[in-house]
Amino acid sequence: MNTSVALPAVGPENNLTRYLQEIRRFPLLTPDEELSLSRRWRDEHDLKAAHRLVTSHLRLVAKIAMSYRGYGLPISELISEGNIGMMQAVRRFDPERGFRLATYAMWWIRAAMQEYILHSWSLVKMGTTAAQKKLFFNLRRLKGQMQAFEEGDLQPEQVNQIATTLGVPEQDVVSMNRRLAAPDHSLNAPLRLDGEGEWQDWLVDEQDTQEDVLAEAEEMSGRKALLAEALKTLNERERHILTERRLKEDPSTLEALSHHYGVSRERIRQIEARAMEKLQKAMAEDVSRHRQAQGLES
Repeated sequence: MNTSVALPAVGPENNLTRYLQEIRRFPLLTPDEELSLSRRWRDEHDLKAAHRLVTSHLRLVAKIAMSYRGYGLPISELISEGNIGMMQAVRRFDPERGFRLATYAMWWIRAAMQEYILHSWSLVKMGTTAAQKKLFFNLRRLKGQMQAFEEGDLQPEQVNQIATTLGVPEQDVVSMNRRLAAPDHSLNAPLRLDGEGEWQDWLVDEQDTQEDVLAEAEEMSGRKALLAEALKTLNERERHILTERRLKEDPSTLEALSHHYGVSRERIRQIEARAMEKLQKAMAEDVSRHRQAQGLES
């Protein structure tokens, strides 16, 4: 979502105080004002209304960003990411649900900041499953409650308590704690004291080789040719229904096709099933003929 007037710029850390002072000039909205502006944005796409909704919540973004200071990332960058989340919240907000925008936006703001932290905090991917994210963003808090501030591994009973509280395996708690405690290292750091070789020399290139890419492209081309040939065995109606139902990213509904052909939805389903059987049979016969031909040639 773009606004007609730019948001205040979040500068370097030494200008953060100036930014916080600047966003205070945007007044908070009353419930009636928020409802009116939200409807104007939803119904008329009024950019000025959207801008007022966003700017009136910039202090909320800054407040949430402060709660993530412990991850060593610039507050200004966290605020920038949170502002993007705030704009996403305004774009999707439904004022008729009966709750305030701040309640809804808080989830979008936190999600934007957490994604940024996960991608920026470490060179090693921390994990992106819901359980791993939950562990990443709650481990420090739980350790603080246990007063487990010393470096090194947690005590077994502490690991068990954290794992139980967050519903994750104990090994995940141990692994995440070690990752959070270990600093990132340069890939250009030497492997040995004599300076010979670097860590990056031992990185494995996980990208497909040119041979693999070519083989995959040829296989895909062969499959498309096989499908195109098999489709010729269907009549026009069968081919159209099968394409609409099985071969499109946004498949047509049985209801839509039944109206198109003036038959019942059950009839469309029967035609689709029969066409699929014919298609599979034709493709199997083509594959069999191809293999037989290869055998003759060899």
